[in-house]
Amino acid sequence: MYTVLITTFLEEEHVERIRQTLPGLRVLYDPALLYPPRYKGDHTGPDGWTRTPAQEAQFRQWLAEADILWDFDRYTAPRLSELAPNLKWIQATFSGVGGMVRTAGLDRTDVTVTNAAGIHAVPLAEHCLLAMLYFTKNIPFIQKQQAARRWERYCGRELRGSTVGVIGLGAVGQEVARLSKSIGLKVIGVKRNANADPASLHVDELYPPGELHSVLPRCDFLVLICPHTPETEGMIGERELALLPAGAVLINIARGAVVDEKALIASLRTGRLGGAALDVARTEPLPPDNPLWEMEHVLITPHSASTAEQENRRLTDLFCENLKRFAEQRPLLNVYRG
Repeated sequence: MYTVLITTFLEEEHVERIRQTLPGLRVLYDPALLYPPRYKGDHTGPDGWTRTPAQEAQFRQWLAEADILWDFDRYTAPRLSELAPNLKWIQATFSGVGGMVRTAGLDRTDVTVTNAAGIHAVPLAEHCLLAMLYFTKNIPFIQKQQAARRWERYCGRELRGSTVGVIGLGAVGQEVARLSKSIGLKVIGVKRNANADPASLHVDELYPPGELHSVLPRCDFLVLICPHTPETEGMIGERELALLPAGAVLINIARGAVVDEKALIASLRTGRLGGAALDVARTEPLPPDNPLWEMEHVLITPHSASTAEQENRRLTDLFCENLKRFAEQRPLLNVYRG
């Protein structure tokens, strides 16, 4: 039977669920060997944490015995091929695994990597809805009025009837589209393979990336949830921001490098861009001297929109299903293809 090593913190109730998945499954887990979580669902841990020499020796012994890993341990990842010679499969707790796969040298091996695609769809889609309402209902203005103890009536706007462009229609993008349509927004999708039926992706219209410039002028909101690749590096720059309608809002839950940050700041300063909700940044953490921090119409969340209290339960559901498939030699869910 297989040996599973859990390499990031997981609640004992979920560890027990993994143990019960297959008869004879050996599960190695000791939270003392893993970086302590800063919040529920933390799979990264605090900077500067280290194991003692004895803890490191124990962890490496377990790595050498493991057939399957729950998640990447960032400290040993660069030497994973060497330290885990029996490794056959890794279940990551995040979606964008390409960089870690290359760091670990697994792109040159037969090790299967499955990601967490879809696990974070609900919290990310809800975050996009929050951002759209935040700017439509002018929460920055309301907060200023409240801070000044000023009671003056005003006229607001409705979100319904607006148009949202969703760039990237994986599991998260589809949930953003579904939720947007459910409250009366028109949804335009941009997807690398645009041959699918738009209705199956919860969008009204579907276009390939080559037609992005014709889509942008129609978007009151632009949601970025595409992967960071050489093709998407800086895909939203000065020209693209200028093509958006005056007052449009950019919502980035993809990666910071997808947007030209200097062009974004310039557009916000002129007031042409109505706002930006940024869960990611080109440099993370966002440097304290970055002007985005002080801009009134910018909503910043520290790469946390995807994290919810239900995350580890959903990840365990996925892992247990994949464990059964692995044992039965059936195709795994969410296999990373490179």
